[in-house]
Amino acid sequence: MFSSPGTRKRWASLALWTTLLPLSFATNVDPAVLDACPGYQATNVKTDGGKLTADLTLAGQACNVFGQDLQALSLSVVYETNERIHMKIIDPNSERYEIPESVFPRPDSSTPVSPSSAAIQFNFTTSPFSFSIVRSSTNEVLFSTTSHPIIFEPQYLRVKTSLPDNANLYGFGEHTNPFHLPTDNLTLTLWSRDAPGIPPGTNLYGNHPVYFEHRTTGTHGVLFLNSNGMDVKLSNVNGTSLEYNAIGGVLDFYFFAGSESDPSAVARQYAEVAGLPAEVPYWSFGLHQCRFGYKDFVDVAGVISKYAAANIPLETMWTDIDYMDRRRIFTVDPQYFPLARMREIVDFLHSHDQHFVLMTDPAVPFLPDDADYAPYHRGKDLNAYLKAANGSDLIAIVWPGVTVYPDWFNPNTTEFWNNEFQIFYSPETGIDIDGAWIDMNEPSNFCNLPCDDPFQQARDQNLPPPRSNPPPDPNAPIFQNTTDTKRDVIFPPLPILPIATDIQLQKRDGILDPPYAINNRAGPLSSKTASVDAMHANGLQEYNTHNLYGTMMSSATRTALLARRPGKRTLVITRSTFAGAGNHTGKWLGDNISAWDQYRFSIAGMLNFATISQVPMVGSDICGFNGNTTETLCARWAMLGAFYPFMRNHNSDNSISQEYYVWDLVAEAARNAINTRYRLLDYFYTAFHKAHVDGTPVLQPLWFKYAKDTNTFPIDLQFFFGDSILVSPVTQENSTSVDIYLPNDTFYDFATLAPVKGTGSTVTLDNVNFTTIPLHIKGGVVLPLRVESAATTTALRKQDFEFIVAPGQDGTASGSLYMDDGESIEPNETTLVEMTFRNGTLNVTGEFGFGTGVNVARVRFLGVESEPGKVVVDGQEVGGEGVAYDEGRKVLDVVVGTAFDKNLEVVLS
Repeated sequence: MFSSPGTRKRWASLALWTTLLPLSFATNVDPAVLDACPGYQATNVKTDGGKLTADLTLAGQACNVFGQDLQALSLSVVYETNERIHMKIIDPNSERYEIPESVFPRPDSSTPVSPSSAAIQFNFTTSPFSFSIVRSSTNEVLFSTTSHPIIFEPQYLRVKTSLPDNANLYGFGEHTNPFHLPTDNLTLTLWSRDAPGIPPGTNLYGNHPVYFEHRTTGTHGVLFLNSNGMDVKLSNVNGTSLEYNAIGGVLDFYFFAGSESDPSAVARQYAEVAGLPAEVPYWSFGLHQCRFGYKDFVDVAGVISKYAAANIPLETMWTDIDYMDRRRIFTVDPQYFPLARMREIVDFLHSHDQHFVLMTDPAVPFLPDDADYAPYHRGKDLNAYLKAANGSDLIAIVWPGVTVYPDWFNPNTTEFWNNEFQIFYSPETGIDIDGAWIDMNEPSNFCNLPCDDPFQQARDQNLPPPRSNPPPDPNAPIFQNTTDTKRDVIFPPLPILPIATDIQLQKRDGILDPPYAINNRAGPLSSKTASVDAMHANGLQEYNTHNLYGTMMSSATRTALLARRPGKRTLVITRSTFAGAGNHTGKWLGDNISAWDQYRFSIAGMLNFATISQVPMVGSDICGFNGNTTETLCARWAMLGAFYPFMRNHNSDNSISQEYYVWDLVAEAARNAINTRYRLLDYFYTAFHKAHVDGTPVLQPLWFKYAKDTNTFPIDLQFFFGDSILVSPVTQENSTSVDIYLPNDTFYDFATLAPVKGTGSTVTLDNVNFTTIPLHIKGGVVLPLRVESAATTTALRKQDFEFIVAPGQDGTASGSLYMDDGESIEPNETTLVEMTFRNGTLNVTGEFGFGTGVNVARVRFLGVESEPGKVVVDGQEVGGEGVAYDEGRKVLDVVVGTAFDKNLEVVLS
């Protein structure tokens, strides 16, 4: 409760130099100096049920470490729910930037709860002011600023909390670090940047200022709702601590109680604030194929044909910016990707129940004198572009050369963006895409500072780059089945570009170069992005809103897709995200490298988004984007990638081909893994539906299931796909064995269905060939699987089901299955059934509103010690060939063969 006062892109994007800078731009100040600042004194404290307000007055001589300390602040604390406290500290005497509600809607706080019923409490001392968040049931301190004064200056905010030794922290994405964050001298910088190679220890494309801390006594979470640039510093000097250093905004914190026993509870509580994930279409869980560097429409069509010839299910073909005329969005190259031939490709895909996605970048070519490029002029007529400080359209350099950026805060931009999608992506006259891929939306800028002549820089950078290959025959035949798929040519390694020598630091004058310099790997805040003194239509400055740009583009793109197909779910895949992005978009983890360490890091990155940040539609570029993959790496990655929510093979224009059919080994690995994924697809689709309903993560680290087992806390090379499929990939180069951790529980080998007893120890799996990935079923689940896989997700939905009953240590099991039409935002018909197994009886009950047209072919009972004397299905005894028992694997198969449109009961006795 309230205590009373006085108590306690890539390489080719020309931004490679940003990954090579050897120096840090962060401002380093002795923490002891900051801890010696006076802080504030709380006065005029008022409480009203679940609300507290107070005035905060500077408690001593100002330290003015990065500017003038504000003399007076205002504190408000609201117990918004029994599990959530919202604390906010603002400047009452001037208007400061806060994230607009239009970008991040706040939950209703008009009816606070009583502190006496809350799972966490806000305690404070008045002089000097400090506060703590305490778990009510245990009096355990979860967050405490004691001995760490709050600093609130015009461009520097600092809050520091003590942590337990060896704290188990997760979150603060996006970064290339272990999922279990090290606490010894780690700085996590939140400032969106184009980050080719996704180098470890640097800021990347997106920013999610939320973390979960797990203890054996419970799991809680903290969101610092601030979109300004910041450094989050973890240190174990003089005790473990976490310190926020933000360069603007206000102190706006949400504290989540989580649970003492169920870590997933804190994810659901965070979703109540950040928003529930958007539901995606069923087809989006199929295999996606893309490459930056497909030369022409013949190349694209050939890939589709070769996947078919190799019998690898290809659900969606993607095309990068190659299709554009001179890299201009909303155009096609008339020679290399003529509209008629592109429409032919899309028609072919759609006629085969496949799909198509194109890249759309935010940057619009600046072409005031080119009347033929209508998109620029339509945007200009609507005044839809971001403005420079002098009021003119802000000029930058991206792929097409000199460009302008849409201003997502401008209400006219919605009309502009929707209209361009309606025209260019028209099913009748344009390219009928099924989803949208948006890139370069940090936003990226190739113009080197001081960027005083972007036109000359564009010429120097040869933008847009010319075509290097002759155009194809416009009448060339396409979609020929061919077996000529192997390419033995080895391209030279990627060049190491020199660090640009003409990059200059901008003048230190507050906005362009604030007194506290965050550890931005690109250097000054405006480097390789929109200048931070740019102005939005609503008067907000890019300095404050920079980190929101990608998420706002995602939201606008989803709106544009909804306008094309009202009532239909969208698939939007973006590069840059902020907290709350999952409500609109999916995410790929950027321009990674074909390397084993990044194969491993992809698991941590995926868990960060799907488990912590509520962005479940996430995946890495399978086999790696930059550099040349190898046959064995690509085989292993094809199998791991089948357990990413978003499964896409994608690589760069200066890498060797890596489509799955290029190597026989990779093709076999991919077929095996996709076969398993597709059979599990309805199980995973159900997990996504649950995430959309209540925020339960679709991927879970081991400690989510084994919250008391300290051995699971650092594990990030194994994870649960959905609720119960433990994925344990081989992670070492050319190895055919893997050490995996099996908690003290009952598991079943997914391939054989035989029981495996976990003992809370590491187990070595030998002879794991390059076309196999180890999977285990966690005991206690009833799994709905398709009996067979299929070439497309459309065909998959026509396959019969089988239910696998995998009892836990107590002999019971449960599961669920959700089905709908796979595309409607508000489907008219749905099926939702619960499956329970207890005392030898399986019951499948629920609502069967969606007509599946398929049967339940069989039920497979695992861990059956002996053949039962009698098996009864819906009151009828089954015998003979209807029952088969495998004593070695302890598996009992029962043939059912009834339509999946009613309740089912199977009794073993």
